[in-house]
Amino acid sequence: MANTPQSKKRAKQSEKRFLVNKARRSRIRTYLRKVEEAIASGDKDAATAALRAAQPELMRGVTKGVFHKNTASRKMSRLTARVKAIG
Repeated sequence: MANTPQSKKRAKQSEKRFLVNKARRSRIRTYLRKVEEAIASGDKDAATAALRAAQPELMRGVTKGVFHKNTASRKMSRLTARVKAIG
């Protein structure tokens, strides 16, 4: 457990940051799940709209340090390819 005032403060800051990042990660996953569901239903228009909504959220996650840039790019690339492949 933290003993010094500085380490106590850092522990509190770390906990707050964890909760913020957790909420942000969850929000991004929700957007990605909507894209997945639209792809699974075979509705190209809905999938395209969901992908357009998900992209800024995913990139915001990169900016905020929740995801690595290459991870987000890989996810967007794969989702885009799957949306394009819909009949």
